[in-house]
Amino acid sequence: MLDRGSRGGKGPQTPDSVHLAQGVSRHMRRLAIAACIILSLSSSSAQAQLRGHGGPVRALAISPDGKTAISGSFDQTAIVWSLARQAAEQVLRFHDGAVNAAVLLADGRAATAGEDGRIAIWRFGREEPDAVLEGHSAPVVALAVSPDGASIASASWDRTVRVWPLAGGVGGGGGAPRVLEGHAQNVNAVAFLPDGRVVSAGYDASVRIWSAAAPAEILAARADGRVHLLRPGGEPNGEIEAQATPIIAVAVSSDGKLVAASGIRGSVAIIDRASRKLVRTLVGPGLPVWSLAFFADNRTLLTGGTDRMIRRWDAETGEQFGAIALGGPEDPLAAFAGDRGAEVFRACVACHTLRPEEENRAGPTLYGIFGRHIAVVPGYRYSEAFRQLDIVWTPETVARLFELGPATFTPGTKMPEQRIGLAEDRAALLEFLARATKPK
Repeated sequence: MLDRGSRGGKGPQTPDSVHLAQGVSRHMRRLAIAACIILSLSSSSAQAQLRGHGGPVRALAISPDGKTAISGSFDQTAIVWSLARQAAEQVLRFHDGAVNAAVLLADGRAATAGEDGRIAIWRFGREEPDAVLEGHSAPVVALAVSPDGASIASASWDRTVRVWPLAGGVGGGGGAPRVLEGHAQNVNAVAFLPDGRVVSAGYDASVRIWSAAAPAEILAARADGRVHLLRPGGEPNGEIEAQATPIIAVAVSSDGKLVAASGIRGSVAIIDRASRKLVRTLVGPGLPVWSLAFFADNRTLLTGGTDRMIRRWDAETGEQFGAIALGGPEDPLAAFAGDRGAEVFRACVACHTLRPEEENRAGPTLYGIFGRHIAVVPGYRYSEAFRQLDIVWTPETVARLFELGPATFTPGTKMPEQRIGLAEDRAALLEFLARATKPK
């Protein structure tokens, strides 16, 4: 693993990282790393539920003074919130695809990153970003701000991490990034150590420390619901069984005492890091919780999920602050309880609707999908690669999509990579779609 120069040229190459895969692979070889957190995070304090997104809430960040939050969503927008007024102050529209990550910068600006592979630097109150950082060739799924506030790191499904300087350049963001290469699969998480070094985690089941020096303790969450703690050299230092389902987001209180880990069934595990024990579980709406953020009081937690709501919790008592917001969506698959095909489709519910009265989400509605030409649903912004394909959706082509995976069957598109390995599961899904999406 080498640290390369800018995208425009390789430049000098020098070893600049410790690859933990060899030391940890016996324990983590089968893992799809969901999150990587260094115990140096900061956050703040709020009031009640915030509702405004038209899709699952994928990202959350809170200002140190607790007055402002920013959220990113599958609906392709970011929202700036006043936590004092419990109201949206600005909707940021720029990304061509889901907004997967959002951070607040030391100079009062914000950064968002999306499915389109771009990072936008925003000054609040302006309709266009100050600067756009381009270089990734696949979705950017995580951002982190350096301790000195001078740079941000981005993790992408193009298998790289990039570290971008924020000083200089057009709009105060720019300069060639450092490109960190070495992951064999999608990079899903990135964080800074207190001294400014970078740690990343990927779908290749490796955690990489981009320096030879010893870091602070690292947390890595995996698909079987366990949170792993790693020593400075990458050796395992304990594990906690946090969820019965895959973990998709992790956050740590600023004092390092509490860890929150959320899963695809909507619950959030609260872990005492010192004792390595699960102390309580926050029970949500039963849908995936994609984003977490602690306030500076080290106990108040914001969660954002598939139900489009941002909720506030007391992590020490498990209580939810404020009344439950009314009008949240019911389980769209409740009418299909016990249907195997519906259970297979549950992984798709965050992105796709089934009926004509429902809106497009991160993906287009599937209503009337069989017999429909690719990329024709009104109002949905398809990627250029998708628009260039000549495919008619039939049971055969949909089966092939999930047998081979979108990266192979629809190359260059922004559809998340997922495959259905068992032929009987694919058959159950097709039978369900034929019934649930049939025009009436």
